Amino acid sequence: MFTGLIQEKGCVKKLQRQAHTIQLTCSASEKLLSDYQVGDSMAINGTCLTAIEKTGQDFTVDIMPETFQRTTFSLLKVGSEVNLERALRYDQRFEGHLVAGHIDTMTRLLQKRTRENALILTFAYPPALQGEIIPQGSIAINGVSLTVTEVKAGTFSVGLIPHSKDQTTLGKLQRGEHVNLETDMIGKYLKAQNHLLTKFAKEGLA
Repeated sequence: MFTGLIQEKGCVKKLQRQAHTIQLTCSASEKLLSDYQVGDSMAINGTCLTAIEKTGQDFTVDIMPETFQRTTFSLLKVGSEVNLERALRYDQRFEGHLVAGHIDTMTRLLQKRTRENALILTFAYPPALQGEIIPQGSIAINGVSLTVTEVKAGTFSVGLIPHSKDQTTLGKLQRGEHVNLETDMIGKYLKAQNHLLTKFAKEGLA
């Protein structure tokens, strides 16, 4: 489990295809990896992955082919910056929102504009996520916990304060660039519950 509060930006050092997986090696600071061990979780651009190797300030994770194709990992190159967050400890302060690290879909940036001290980003979203993205609700974009400021048919917007813009990769996004998207976990369950209640009502079971 994660919070969507990015701890630092890492750098992709190697992407290597194996027989049934893809291995990604990423560099990070000594501080972030001081007690990080093989078997521990790391959210890379919002995707929960498990370390299979750690050497100095580098760590390697396995990525399943399906995950590789459904996320921005298929678009990354050696040298790409990525957002990193260690898994949440239950004895630490909880901020951001509950982020599972399970990406719903990739989406792309439609518009980027400045409004006073905020950077406003507008993204597309598919019909399948209708009802999971609401104004003032939470959303994770490339693993960054953000508040939805506006929702229209097929699009939504978020605002970045200077800290979020500088400390994550989102400030450098260009129009048309793809990102990983995870909608709010609570919203998913509410949507599923409403769907079941509607179904039961139609079948005369509710």
